[in-house]
Amino acid sequence: MKESLAKIGIHSKGLILRNASPDELIKEAVERKEGIIAKNGALSVYTAPHTGRSPDDRFFVANDEFHGDINWSKHNKPIDEKVFDSLYAKIAKYLSEKDKIFVFDGRVGASKSHSLHIRVVNEFAWQNLFVHNIFIRPEAEELENFTPNFTLICAPGFKADPAVDGTRSDAFVIVHLSKRIVIIGGTGYGGEMKKSIFTVMNFFMPKQNVLPMHCAANMGMKGGTVLFFGLSGTGKTTLSADEKRKLIGDDEHGWSDNGVFNFEGGCYAKTYKLNQVYEPRIYGAIRHGTTVENVKMDEEGKFVYDDKSLTENGRACYPIHFIDNSELSGKGGIPKVIFFLTADAFGVLPPISKLDYNAAMYHFISGYTSKLAGTETGIIEPKAAFSTLFGAPFMPLHPMAYAKMLGNKLIENKTHVYLVNTGWTGGPYGTGHRISIDVTRALITAAVKGDLEKADYKIHPLFNLAMPVSCPGVDSSLLHPMATWKDTVAYNKQANELAKLFVENISKFDNITQAILDAGPKPMTVTIKTEKKTIIKGIKVRTKKTDPYRQSVLS
Repeated sequence: MKESLAKIGIHSKGLILRNASPDELIKEAVERKEGIIAKNGALSVYTAPHTGRSPDDRFFVANDEFHGDINWSKHNKPIDEKVFDSLYAKIAKYLSEKDKIFVFDGRVGASKSHSLHIRVVNEFAWQNLFVHNIFIRPEAEELENFTPNFTLICAPGFKADPAVDGTRSDAFVIVHLSKRIVIIGGTGYGGEMKKSIFTVMNFFMPKQNVLPMHCAANMGMKGGTVLFFGLSGTGKTTLSADEKRKLIGDDEHGWSDNGVFNFEGGCYAKTYKLNQVYEPRIYGAIRHGTTVENVKMDEEGKFVYDDKSLTENGRACYPIHFIDNSELSGKGGIPKVIFFLTADAFGVLPPISKLDYNAAMYHFISGYTSKLAGTETGIIEPKAAFSTLFGAPFMPLHPMAYAKMLGNKLIENKTHVYLVNTGWTGGPYGTGHRISIDVTRALITAAVKGDLEKADYKIHPLFNLAMPVSCPGVDSSLLHPMATWKDTVAYNKQANELAKLFVENISKFDNITQAILDAGPKPMTVTIKTEKKTIIKGIKVRTKKTDPYRQSVLS
């Protein structure tokens, strides 16, 4: 191993622990005072000042080989190769002088036809346990002649000097696609490693005709794959961990001609307000072998999941087999149902809507959810957030490249798509209340079983969404959001404002067909005043069966 690392500039003077067991890594982490053992057996660590990703400190090396492929933007910022080379030499020297370093050799991509062999070099034992949990753990024979396709080097204790090194701050995440290397320094947040490799997969998979997706996936006990797209806080991990179905994965997948496959071998769940009753599988997965980041503990060593004094972004990372009934192959069939999840804090979107092809493309490109007051500095009221493809920060190619791939797959496979609001109803955040998880689960179950294919639908005049009139197991009065508000004038005003934001956001994109644009929200220039219990003007019941897969493509 020393020889292998020396080839990439790490001339280790100390001990190298390669693919150590979880027990060994936990012992090392505790002895090195990287973390402590909680009452439930999990390894608890604190990563301040970085308790989340640092998107402004992530860069791609700008060189001739891939410069034209990358969609240079606020998410994909360039950095000079000389900056990378200088930092790489420094971080390699830094690790070379450590008394111990930790190496994980493994794989990303459950489909061996579409995967990367990765090598992760860590300064911290707990982070090596993190990558052991989150990536695919190799069989012993795979390690005998292991050759990495990509190398990730993570040294949180090494901090850059912006004045000297050319970085924005003392933290950095730099992806060099040509050299197949990622270097991370100055930040100990585990999610940087996970998302860096996800970003790499999102660059290379489309070249293999695989659609990379920021989504969870599960399947029925007898088959039937379902996908859950959504940004952080929308319920992706929670809803996919259904005890009646097998979990394929909770966050990152590829869709090839043969079906869906997990990129990862573990899960990275948010823990804020984790509830044993509503999320028993996730709650039970937090045990010996799990890493828990930035979650407060009480005097007895119990995690206090409702406490966000350290951060609202507390996280638990565990191998997928910690979830009962998980699909250990990491593979599923062609998805027949897809859910786009949004946590609408304005309380104006329906709890579920059926999307035809063009509407599905519109909402995939939009990627809407909302941020709540207090979750970020400066946010004092709910704020709309649009993240293209429900994962814009991790998509290095132009968003239309991914959108076209999804569009083609929807048409080829006649996959049904639903928009699900897991956010608020009866009013906005602070006035209304969050939609019950029991209601959301009932809606999702009905969609998966095909019950909603038989339903009649009302069309929302502002959002142009098809809302089911009824659903088994759900009070019909909850299905139309305006009916849950006491003040319908206030509802119309709030809904119209959000509809305008959708239109403003979609206008930033070029080459979208008129059919897709027509499938989006239709804000009013004047708010329609209505009385209580009066249906909004323009709503009608759809009874005619139409083909949701009409041939329309992005130009």
